[in-house]
Amino acid sequence: MGIGTNLKRLRSKTKYSSKDIADLLEIDRNTYSNWENEATDVKSQYIPKLADIFNVKIQDLFDDGQKTNIINNIYDNKDSSVGQKDIQQGIIINITDSETAKLLSSQLEELIKNLKK
Repeated sequence: MGIGTNLKRLRSKTKYSSKDIADLLEIDRNTYSNWENEATDVKSQYIPKLADIFNVKIQDLFDDGQKTNIINNIYDNKDSSVGQKDIQQGIIINITDSETAKLLSSQLEELIKNLKK
């Protein structure tokens, strides 16, 4: 994921249109749209200004945004055939990026195959 995708994501969290951002930067709207679409690179002089507009650190403009939250979860098993003291353990994985989900899924499948050997 590049800076253009991050710009789109950050802008979608604000009330700004691409025209609004372009006006704040004093550039043409098409120039800003090209950045979001990754048709052209963002000029370095605008990086600090973009971070200020979106109220983020400069690094946040370049981070891939792929976040994975893993939560250990222990929950009561409601199955009456299992004793009250029996519990199941599980892991909840919340992935916000489809490519990361596919990668993790394939890695887990490989791990399970290796464990069965």
